[in-house]
Amino acid sequence: MAKSLIGEIRRSLTELDPREVIDASHRPIRVRLKASSEPMYAFLERFLVPAGSADASASMLFRDVHPEAGSADLTIVDTQSAVPRGAFVFDPDEPETLIRDILAEHEDLGMALARTFPVFRTAVSEKIRHSVSKENAMFAAATALPNIVPGFAFLPWAVPEAVSDTTVLTVNQIRMAFLLAAANGKAIGYKEQKAEIAGIIAGAFGWRMIARELVGKLPLGAGIVPKAAVAYAATWVEGKSLEQLYTYGSGFSRKQRAEAKGEAMSRGRTAAAAFMDAYRTKLEKMKYQPATVSPVAVSKGRES
Repeated sequence: MAKSLIGEIRRSLTELDPREVIDASHRPIRVRLKASSEPMYAFLERFLVPAGSADASASMLFRDVHPEAGSADLTIVDTQSAVPRGAFVFDPDEPETLIRDILAEHEDLGMALARTFPVFRTAVSEKIRHSVSKENAMFAAATALPNIVPGFAFLPWAVPEAVSDTTVLTVNQIRMAFLLAAANGKAIGYKEQKAEIAGIIAGAFGWRMIARELVGKLPLGAGIVPKAAVAYAATWVEGKSLEQLYTYGSGFSRKQRAEAKGEAMSRGRTAAAAFMDAYRTKLEKMKYQPATVSPVAVSKGRES
């Protein structure tokens, strides 16, 4: 069984190309700063590029006073300056608001912003972790429900036919490893992340056993939420461990994984319950939707 699963995962990985993540994260980002004073310019620069950050980050910043700055992807101003259209305001008392506002409006720049400017990494990593965990939870639930194409629509990569749920969830976690490495300015790829990938594959067997135990103890159909919750939790814990690895140089210990499991399962149950609520709402709408009659059928009926 183990050899069969590993073989499935290897074959499925041919559909997952890390170059897409590399391209998205290495997109050049130009940021124009507009401040009311020299000290505020310096403050903004230190906020975006802390001491010790790569010189490449600093080269992506331009002060508005420089005529050679040219066009920019983002403009950031302080609270004392006039705000140009489309600019984002930096308040030293609420710096998280700037990060949140930029990522909300420019989601497509998130990976590149995180790689270039360390201040974005925590928020982008959290978003990646939750997004991939949710995708896995929805896939796990959808494969057990009628009226839904088995979860493939929830995954942003091609899913080969005739593969197990465990394979799909594991490969999606490997994709998450690519995303988190990119967001944290680390090397991306199968060779570069072979240790992380091996850990993800090894962990898949343990979480599969947990899911089977939970579902096996419940009546028919009642195991859908636990199954989805486990899929979410497994991905969330793996994401937290990878984030710690890329931030501090070491992932979760066995004890840390055990401690994180409780919070992860709680988050997973919430995500799974929300998905099931949406699914039940969809079924209710389908139940009361009036039947439509084909104009062709009507025409044929008149002729007869």
